Amino acid sequence: MTNQKEMLGTAPVGRLMFRLALPAVVAQLINMLYNIVDRIYIGHMPGTGDLALTGVGVCMPIIMIVSAFAALVSSGGAPRASIFMGKKDMDSAEKTLGGCFGLQILISLILTAVLLLWNRSLLLLFGASENTIGYAVDYMSLYAVGTIFVQLTLGMNAFVTAQGFTQISMISVIVGAVSNIILDPIFIYGLDMGVRGAALATILSQALSCVWVVSFLCSKRTILRLKLKNLIPSARLVLPCVALGSAAFIMQASESVIAVCFNSSLLEYGGDIAVGAMTILTSVMQFAMLPLTGIAQGAQPISSYNYGAKNAERVKKTFRLLLISCLTYSLTLWAAVMLFPKAFVSIFTPDAALIDFAAKALRIYLGGMFLFGIQIACQMTFVSLGNAPSSVLVAVVRKFVLLLPLIYILPNFVSDPTTGVYMAEPAADIIAVTFTAVLFTFQFRKSMQKIENQK
Repeated sequence: MTNQKEMLGTAPVGRLMFRLALPAVVAQLINMLYNIVDRIYIGHMPGTGDLALTGVGVCMPIIMIVSAFAALVSSGGAPRASIFMGKKDMDSAEKTLGGCFGLQILISLILTAVLLLWNRSLLLLFGASENTIGYAVDYMSLYAVGTIFVQLTLGMNAFVTAQGFTQISMISVIVGAVSNIILDPIFIYGLDMGVRGAALATILSQALSCVWVVSFLCSKRTILRLKLKNLIPSARLVLPCVALGSAAFIMQASESVIAVCFNSSLLEYGGDIAVGAMTILTSVMQFAMLPLTGIAQGAQPISSYNYGAKNAERVKKTFRLLLISCLTYSLTLWAAVMLFPKAFVSIFTPDAALIDFAAKALRIYLGGMFLFGIQIACQMTFVSLGNAPSSVLVAVVRKFVLLLPLIYILPNFVSDPTTGVYMAEPAADIIAVTFTAVLFTFQFRKSMQKIENQK
């Protein structure tokens, strides 16, 4: 455990980041299967696949909110635990872990109650139509029961990664994803459960991942151990975690709000086919975003630990490598989407009309993705250094100041209003990246100067 901890402060940055990022990227790619495998199987259901796919797509805003609450606690808690480790304050690091675990259990119970009581009303609000509400309710009624497994798996896995145990966090995702792939066809087709089978497969798979993560954090193999005496949240330790995690919460929860706005606008201008295409577009967007998140997760423990240890040069070098890696990935995937949009779309549906419609929309929707590596690298570094105000600001600007208004403004300025709705995403991305890069330049320099002066 000592070698694992000291490695963050002494090992060559490039080799260390690759070692930490590779399992994180693999984990994120596999984690993506939780959602898209369900959609692939559902989209290929005989006769009703297109409507069932749209119904499950309407559930995505709610699923995003569940994930956002996990990020609210863990995305701030994990970097703060790493910073405490860099300061050699292991007691505060373990209390941060335990307090975040306790808070996530409380949040899970509240979310489960809300989703079981009001899922139909929420789904109608989020864009379900008379044709798709039945499928949406069937999926969400079962998914809600597994909320606690989703919360603890996502939340506690962040603490495993923050200690540098990215292979362990990768295995936790593999356990769930492989289980999901095996159980989906059994429940959907073999037991003829349809979308309810997809939901049941997902929550059982998440439960297996949860057992793996919690067992590891209670074992002797971990640096920070989950202890019963630390489970009652301490406001002094947990509130700063929530403040720092609010940026990730806004990013993910706003995806839910944005999805509602997209779905309602697309339903008005383009009908069920436009909403169904949006389900596919967001799936491809996840494919783009999750590996970027994995790369950033590989850099986070290094940045946070060395910021706590006041080693400015290692923090700077880590950011440079993170920026190059993220930008290279986003450029490569953008080129693939522009050249072969139908190859991405056809993964989710065999319907020829939907493939043609969604392929055209995909090129528009992901038109600004080539710059998004800059956004992720800067935003994750803000979080890694404990800069809550800046991380929240860039999240708010991109989603609420730019994207949300553009969804309603742009359809009024193009001949095809449906195309105008899809254009909101790249327009917001390009402006947001420019703003983030300028803000980061000033804030990062200030943070490095601060620890140089303290040293």
